[in-house]
Amino acid sequence: MNEPALPTPASADGAAVRPAVVPPRLRPGDTVAVVCPCGPPDPAQLRRGAGVLEELGLKVVMGEHALDRDRYLAGSDADRAADLQRAWCDPAVAAVFCGRGGYGASRILHLIDWEAMRAAGPKTLVGSSDVTALHQAFAVELGLASLFGPMPACDVLSGPAGSEPRTLEHLAAALFGEPGPITGDRVVVPGRAVAPVTGGNLSLLAALCGTPYQMRARGRIVLLEDIAEEPYRIDRMLTQLLRSGSLDGAAGFALGSWVGCGDPYPTLVERLAPLGVPVIAGLPVGHGTPQFSVQLGALGAIDAESCSLTGSLTDPGKAPWVRT
Repeated sequence: MNEPALPTPASADGAAVRPAVVPPRLRPGDTVAVVCPCGPPDPAQLRRGAGVLEELGLKVVMGEHALDRDRYLAGSDADRAADLQRAWCDPAVAAVFCGRGGYGASRILHLIDWEAMRAAGPKTLVGSSDVTALHQAFAVELGLASLFGPMPACDVLSGPAGSEPRTLEHLAAALFGEPGPITGDRVVVPGRAVAPVTGGNLSLLAALCGTPYQMRARGRIVLLEDIAEEPYRIDRMLTQLLRSGSLDGAAGFALGSWVGCGDPYPTLVERLAPLGVPVIAGLPVGHGTPQFSVQLGALGAIDAESCSLTGSLTDPGKAPWVRT
């Protein structure tokens, strides 16, 4: 017997929470740009990462200032913003990859000409960690889904031993087709949810509170992950999100990797379980190995029975538990 799909969650005024616009899938032969809006990459690793993208059949162009360095930043704020905007507004470019995370994306949000970015049409932005600031800004300013995934100058794609196979396979599926479900290793709160996915790196989401790009979780599945944060700091950041209203009305939570965070689960359970929505954990998303890709803004489904997050749904009726 068929099981009904859950309806798309509603906002506080009863209106449906609509997914963001999902950009077209890439095709072999497409041109992609690599820019560095955050921290400075290792030059050799960035070159290897560009080679990995070329092996996927993509043509790669590099941002003019990708190898600049200004302390802990990949060049000046103005140059990093200009590289990102130039790449996005180039009609020959189908996707923009951020070279690495680190710090700095939040410093350039006010320097971007968002009207020009909107005029360029929908494209794919790829990145994670500090790039969370850009994902939030793209959602607010462009209404556009973007890919939270591995970056060219990171070990899972361009380490000395080569790309981590599962990471590369899932990234390719997310870029060119339909990625498979992402399975975690523990259920915190059972249940199911179908909703657009939001979130990203916990530290960045907390830092964006009080800005125009503060996360609003109402009617959405929230992805959270972080690295090298002690449990008390995770507690502090979750408390900030809770007290600011950022997590009000969340449809569910998908918890990714917590590399170097000790044992964060007592804190995560204490702060999130009382919200009474499905929570699954241990998903290979974020800073660990492998690193799978999640389309933020697109419709997703949490199924605690299989402890999985299925992303990029085109229809709530395609939730994984709906059998035909």
